[in-house]
Amino acid sequence: MRIALLSYRSKPHCGGQGVYVRHLSRELHALGHEVEVFSGQPYPELDPGVSLTKVPSLDLYRDADPFRTPHLREFRDGIDMLEVATMWTAGFPEPLTFSLRAARILRERAAEFDVVHDNQCLGYGLLAIEKAGLPLVATIHHPITRDRDLDLASARGLRRLSVRRWYGFLRMQTRVARRITTLLTVSKSSENDISEAFGILEGRLQTIPLGVDTEVFTPPTEARVPGRIVCIASADMPLKGVSNLLEAVAKLRTERAVELVLVTKLAPGGTSERLIDQLAIGDVVRTVSGIDDSELAALLASAEIASVPSLYEGFSLPAVEAMACGTPLVASRAGAIPEVVGEDGECALLVEPGDSEALAGALATLFDDTERRERMSAAGRVRVLERYSWTAVAAQTAECYAATISNFRSPTNSHETREKADAAC
Repeated sequence: MRIALLSYRSKPHCGGQGVYVRHLSRELHALGHEVEVFSGQPYPELDPGVSLTKVPSLDLYRDADPFRTPHLREFRDGIDMLEVATMWTAGFPEPLTFSLRAARILRERAAEFDVVHDNQCLGYGLLAIEKAGLPLVATIHHPITRDRDLDLASARGLRRLSVRRWYGFLRMQTRVARRITTLLTVSKSSENDISEAFGILEGRLQTIPLGVDTEVFTPPTEARVPGRIVCIASADMPLKGVSNLLEAVAKLRTERAVELVLVTKLAPGGTSERLIDQLAIGDVVRTVSGIDDSELAALLASAEIASVPSLYEGFSLPAVEAMACGTPLVASRAGAIPEVVGEDGECALLVEPGDSEALAGALATLFDDTERRERMSAAGRVRVLERYSWTAVAAQTAECYAATISNFRSPTNSHETREKADAAC
């Protein structure tokens, strides 16, 4: 098959979208399919054999200059003007504007592809792609309504109005999701949450879990660093629960020698940075960002414990990556995390989301029990090898493509035919 894989942003080493695009495209290519990735900034890192078509935006949220105002000479068309106008009015334009740009490209190249796969964009432009004669599949990792609700809960005063405006794109995503025939998600938990949040009829979503490269993410060959905790947070936002982990570390450091390594880019002057100062734990907390998979794997493997303190996760790649490295987990009982790591305690200790005291207690329990850490290390590695393979993810996804193409080309394209295609997925 000839596959166009769309991703409105694909940060290579921090955030599930870029990870998903890279590994899925690589394994689809290994299965013999032709894959071309269409992405806005930041662009992904791709493996040999997978091509990249850059769909440049005005890059209004670049790390070095977020919320920038472009120079007049940077404007190319009306989509650029829409992008800036939406940002100036406190909205987030990228899902819509990327979909419009991608639709413009794919309408001209419709004969070159058998199927289009959207990664979490759900912009109105996708409907134009389908009208151009291209079968469409979309992956929804989790409903962004969860992010919005948590951000609203932590906002005060006028800030609540700006949060609501920022998440205005959710109305579009809801409408578009309801009109796409083949919808994929990554966990049963996300499937239920998406159905409720977007009003998707039961049976319309198919679950294909994410994978991990078990040849890169492996147990350590050297001794782990005593007292080291590693936490991967794709963004410095309430959803990731970093503040709760910082409070837990502040309690632990009064009892023992600990070190927290956060794999994230803290927002200057943001909540986490201020909390580190308030708790006076800057000497035991450090952050790293921009590292590649091998460096991330080595960091996870160096830790005695990994933590996923998120208030919600649609899947949690960091949890799977930690288990692949044989690193025991302390994680929140939130979203899909129990589904991913198991609730039996063999691979992870689970605590209630947002409970800093419980988080500190679970971390202390594991630090004090070497034998338990060793058992969890072995069990986590086995769980990943048995359940989470990118090869299997790609094979299942390709089956969904084939069923979607068959359904799209059906002379009747009836409801009965669509149900059969969904069942094949």
